[in-house]
Amino acid sequence: MKPQIVVMLTHNDVTVTNARDCFRDAADLPVQYWGFKDVGLDTPEMEKLVGDFKEAGKTPVLEVVNFEENGLLEAAALAVTCGVEYFTGGLFSQAVMERVQAAGMKYFPFCGDVSGSPIALAGSPEDVLGDAARLRDLGVDGVDLVAYRYANGDPIELAKLVKHQLGGENLIIAGSINSVDRIQRMHEIEPFGYTMGGALFGGAFVPGGSFRDNLEYVVNIDATVSGGV
Repeated sequence: MKPQIVVMLTHNDVTVTNARDCFRDAADLPVQYWGFKDVGLDTPEMEKLVGDFKEAGKTPVLEVVNFEENGLLEAAALAVTCGVEYFTGGLFSQAVMERVQAAGMKYFPFCGDVSGSPIALAGSPEDVLGDAARLRDLGVDGVDLVAYRYANGDPIELAKLVKHQLGGENLIIAGSINSVDRIQRMHEIEPFGYTMGGALFGGAFVPGGSFRDNLEYVVNIDATVSGGV
């Protein structure tokens, strides 16, 4: 299964203020999934951004870095208002799951012991796998794994274990995918998708280049890697 690139119009866990301009400048590239965080723009601007996605035929994704029930419920309400199709991140909440799934969204919360900003993942591989299985049993559509933020072992081996247990279609890998080598690893693991945001704004692939320059480079590398797998 070829993993999807989930382009996040975010830097340092905040939606960039010129997100709509960045999207319009790169909307012609063959990337289906586009996302943002629930911080950085006001609600009307987020609604306009999602409208831009949909007008271009793209799939809108909201990723939440929040660990409190009230904040998660506010993010769920925002997601419903904006009309996103994937609600990802955040700690699991039964109330949030019921709300977003009732609105027709897919729900992919973080799995494992996650905390902090930037987010970190702790615990043994068995702990992370156990939590992923627990979440699936509770009814989530999949899990959001911050593999490269894993503090207690090999991130690739952990991701492979979670993928083997849940199936690739139920796994999004998020955070710190900022090199050609890590893109290649995503194709080896074969999750449903992997997020990328800061690396595009920080010039990880085309130093000094624009957001579009970096995304275009990633799209080309992704296609090359896919053809060679």
